[in-house]
Order: sequence, then C-alpha cells, then structure tokens
Amino acid sequence: MASDTLVFILTLLDDASLLALTVYFFITLSDLECDYLNATSCCDKLNKWIYPEIVAHSLLSLSLIFSGHWILFCFYSSMTAWVIYKYVSKPSGNIGLYDPAEIHNRQQLKVYMKECLIKLVFHLVFFFVFLYNMILSLLTGNA
Repeated sequence: MASDTLVFILTLLDDASLLALTVYFFITLSDLECDYLNATSCCDKLNKWIYPEIVAHSLLSLSLIFSGHWILFCFYSSMTAWVIYKYVSKPSGNIGLYDPAEIHNRQQLKVYMKECLIKLVFHLVFFFVFLYNMILSLLTGNA
C-alpha cells in the first residue's frame, strides 16, 4: 500500500488548488453579475480552466482509489462525476461549458453561482478531511 501521508499531502494540495479555482470561478461570475466583465471575456476566462479542473478531480479520485481509501473515493467521486457530466452534457452549439450567448438566458448565471457555492463548500469540507487524515497518518506513523 502507498504511503498514506504522501497520498494525503498530494490530495490536500490538489483539493486546495481546486478550492482556489472554485473561488476564482465564483469571483469571475460575480464580476459578470455586477457588470464589471462582459459575457465573452467572463466565459473565455472560465472555459480555459474546465480541462484542468476535470484533470485535477480525476487525479484526486484515482489517487484515493489506488491508495485504498474506498469511502473517501465514494464521496469524492460524486463531484468528479458531476464535473465530467456537466462538460459532456453541454449543448453541441456552445463554445464551452460557459457560453456567452446563453449565460444570461433562463437564469443560468444564478445556477452557475449556486453550483460554485456548492463546490466551494464541498472542497472546503474535503480540505479539512484530507488535512485531518494527513495529520492522523503522521501521528500514527504510517509514513
């Protein structure tokens, strides 16, 4: 079995980067809502980070499953599946997950803001879960 301490250090760093990315998404969407950004530049900024978000979620899920942390994997893979589903199910005519022509239609901006808040809470909770597990593995000597 891989070193639990190393696994939790890597998952902690990965989740911290996803937490920062979610804060960036939320701030960018807030700027669009307050008319500090136009829809095209906002969507360009956000669509640039979709692939790194999917890769980071996938790497974190794979590291949990390969290290044998099945319960954490089951909980965390739900967000990974959601992010992948959102990307795969985007309409075929859109330029990306965030489309400037569609973002103000049917209250999509509000939906994106709610999704960002849910992701923010999710990553914050898992940040502390991974931090607790890292400290626990350091104290028990599973290094």
